[in-house]
Amino acid sequence: MHHFQTSNDPHQNLPTGLRQWLLAEGSLTQQLTHLAKGQFHVEPIVEHYQKLSMVDARWLGMPHQHLAWVRETYLYGSQAQPWVKAKSIFPILSLQAKARIFKHIGRQPIGHFLFQRTTPKCQRRVIYLDEGWTRQSCYTWHGCKFIVQETFLAQFVAFIENSFKSS
Repeated sequence: MHHFQTSNDPHQNLPTGLRQWLLAEGSLTQQLTHLAKGQFHVEPIVEHYQKLSMVDARWLGMPHQHLAWVRETYLYGSQAQPWVKAKSIFPILSLQAKARIFKHIGRQPIGHFLFQRTTPKCQRRVIYLDEGWTRQSCYTWHGCKFIVQETFLAQFVAFIENSFKSS
């Protein structure tokens, strides 16, 4: 269930501790690794082809019947439970270009490739999904367009709230 933010300040309702994470620029991989004092790993959930949703197709400026390679993973920090559920949506057109490397990265984080010697152009939206607050980023990287969605799970929210209190 998507709940888009609508108000003059679209970020006024964001939870305080999470706000900086939802709005942060740069590599989430690096930011989580730093927060977890060096601990970070990726656990693949599923990888498959599926049609683009109408919303995603419009954002990417592609026909909605277009196929995409979808990769879902859990991102772990310093706790046993995952902190983030990530979903990457690579339209076939992007996979025929430089972004084809993303189809074969397995347990490696996308951030390692995405932010290597480059700052990709990024459009961002923040939404609330059933699993939690989510940021969706539409990247343009070496001429390829794709979407990376990161949902901050309850375990992560609890962790940063506790860190917030003790600092």
